[in-house]
Amino acid sequence: MKNHDFSKCIEEASLVIGKTWPLYSFVTSNPLSGYEGKPFQLAVCEANKYCGGNTLPTGAMLRQAWDLSEINANMLQDMLTEAQFLQLPEAYLKDMELESDVFTKNVNHQLDRIVAKWLGVFMDEGLAEWEMPGRAKGFYAAWRELAIYDREIGIGSISEIPETANDALVSVLVNYAPKEQMDIFKYHIAALPGWAGYIKYRTADNSAWQQQYPITLEDYLAVRLFVAKQIDAGIMPENIANEKQSQFAEMRYIWLKAWEKSWQNKLADKLYKSAVHTTAPTHENRSALAQMVFCIDTRSEMIRRHIEAKGDYETFGYAGFFGIATDYRDVVTGLVRKSCPPIVPSAYIVTEEAAKEKECEFARYKRNQGNMQFFAYLLQRLKNMLPSAFGYVEGAGLFYGYKLLRRTLFSARSAKGLFDGMYGHEDTCVPEIHHHGQVDTNVHTISTDEKAAIVKSAFDLLGWKKFAPLVIFAGHGSRTANNPFGSSLDCGACAASPGRHNARMLAELANEFSVRVVLRKQFDILIPDGTFFIGAEHNTTTDEIVLFDANVPESHRLFINAVKSDLEDIQTSAIAERSGIKKDSVKEAYKKSGSWAETRPEWGLAGNASFIVAPRSLTKDIDLESRCFLHSYNWETDEGGNFLESIMQGPMVVTQWINSHYYFSTVDNKKFGGGSKITHNVVGKFGVVQGNGGDLKIGLPLQSVNVSDKKIFHQPLRLSVIIQAPLERVEEILDKNHQLKSLVQNEWIHLMVMDPLMSNQISGYQSSGKWTLIEGEKSEHFFAG
Repeated sequence: MKNHDFSKCIEEASLVIGKTWPLYSFVTSNPLSGYEGKPFQLAVCEANKYCGGNTLPTGAMLRQAWDLSEINANMLQDMLTEAQFLQLPEAYLKDMELESDVFTKNVNHQLDRIVAKWLGVFMDEGLAEWEMPGRAKGFYAAWRELAIYDREIGIGSISEIPETANDALVSVLVNYAPKEQMDIFKYHIAALPGWAGYIKYRTADNSAWQQQYPITLEDYLAVRLFVAKQIDAGIMPENIANEKQSQFAEMRYIWLKAWEKSWQNKLADKLYKSAVHTTAPTHENRSALAQMVFCIDTRSEMIRRHIEAKGDYETFGYAGFFGIATDYRDVVTGLVRKSCPPIVPSAYIVTEEAAKEKECEFARYKRNQGNMQFFAYLLQRLKNMLPSAFGYVEGAGLFYGYKLLRRTLFSARSAKGLFDGMYGHEDTCVPEIHHHGQVDTNVHTISTDEKAAIVKSAFDLLGWKKFAPLVIFAGHGSRTANNPFGSSLDCGACAASPGRHNARMLAELANEFSVRVVLRKQFDILIPDGTFFIGAEHNTTTDEIVLFDANVPESHRLFINAVKSDLEDIQTSAIAERSGIKKDSVKEAYKKSGSWAETRPEWGLAGNASFIVAPRSLTKDIDLESRCFLHSYNWETDEGGNFLESIMQGPMVVTQWINSHYYFSTVDNKKFGGGSKITHNVVGKFGVVQGNGGDLKIGLPLQSVNVSDKKIFHQPLRLSVIIQAPLERVEEILDKNHQLKSLVQNEWIHLMVMDPLMSNQISGYQSSGKWTLIEGEKSEHFFAG
């Protein structure tokens, strides 16, 4: 066993956890992504064996749904009877409510604490003032040199510690069979899923931190298992193979399915009625004052309704990275962040260059930003350094006291001023797009043909044929104060970055004369001379939409002024609906977003339940309660189904990630979520722990999914996808894409198709591979024609 290679075994074992994304790029993803190749019901049971916790809604959650009539009683009764549960639903619900979480003492608490302590100091990304020595050698080597000073481990000499991580694993596992080794790896990876998940993220991302201070799961397991042996902690606890599932697991799963089917039937009924009453052909792309393209994000659904109700506007839904597989380089710091879905490799980098006539203005802005960042850095050093900390507090106390008082009493005004100052360079800079590796070369931008291809791809997915005088691509971002999880409220399609960079880039490309020439000559896409494209940002916390209109020609200035005037009214009406506050609703929204003590500045994507792929005409007159992702799609302009395949491969998978993240953060917030914000502490600039230590939190905070400690806001339902397209086309796409079919067949996604060739009947895909008609609330609707 001396030269045994554990890499494949560790890679397979790591599937028991997902990735833990850093706070500055907190991508919502499925914490059980490694189980997606298995049926959902089986997967959550297997995950429970190693991870523990709840993987299905609790009795209390089901009671809340039952009392709110979110579960159809007749349907539930039929499903229970079919499964040979013959009592009334109420009787089973009372039994499930009495079921309490069995508290199991963590026999490896000391081991977890020791390992988490070492991981924290090694993986620090600039928060600690004194860094761990020897980090450049890698985690295991650095730990080995310092472990003799940790009295809790009790190592007398460095010679007692194997020289390599592989040697350490061999020394611990020498007496275990291969099957036992796999179980040991799974158990110890799942013991600290937050820290292990962040190691998994770093090795896959290969960021600058990982390159400079490398760490692997092999290093982690070697340290953990060697320490476990040293302190006589459990290597392979006996209870791992005998983990008991809840006696109500099957019951809870039936209730979950009934809850989901009840939602699906209500939604299907609304969509079918809308399809019946929608005149054909659709009137999308008629002449309008402006066309606005928003992210498919559920928060865009409500603002789109208010925009359409205000005046002659058309709105569209498109994944918020706007089809540009890019990273973005910050104009001030030079830092590069991913700005497209995590599942998509970045082909480009977007940078900012000062417009020639505004170089002086931009230089002034950049200098001011640099001074502010240096001042902030200096203050942080003064607070952290031991010699200056006490003097700093005494000297700066009065200033900070005034600052806290101002932000407490006048948070709305402070937030408005802060947010206005965030859009500093958009008026002076022009975005440019480069191939990876060519940013600092003489190749200043990509070819015109490539630019035209990016624009064409966007237009194809939107089904555009006509263009308004003004076309606005509105990315979205969230503006909040004192919020470590702020990036989780940004654009998921942009890898938890704001979408404005991609929006501005696409607008810039679509305005280029040479690009329009290629579009006309090669693809027969004619953009009128009178059409101008601009980028914008929808602040989802305040529903303010900022237009980046510095370069708009005078011919369009009246259009811009009219749109801006309408957007102010739209902001007021949208916030009033969302908050329920009729008076001073905008002021209250800014107050919440700017308050340093606010634990819930906005709900984010809480409530998400469905993804609808269809023309806007199908959903335009329906209030979808901000619960649906909306992607524009016209099956009639997609002869080969290629556009639909792109939507299903990309946005549909991303929305499933988001949905799963919210699902698991709700059913067990302590295990799969982020716990309460009230006792959060930031560690290493990349994560949070609850209280003074322990595991990194892997999911969304309690306040993002719950109204209170006990009452949920987000309904934990798996994603229901409805596509308006010929059923045969969808089947062909599933047959070509094994991963998509696996997600659907294993019920991580509920897929429904509204077939326009069959009178818009809605059919649902079953795990057996067959399709069944969705009855809706009134089944006769779905057999008409």
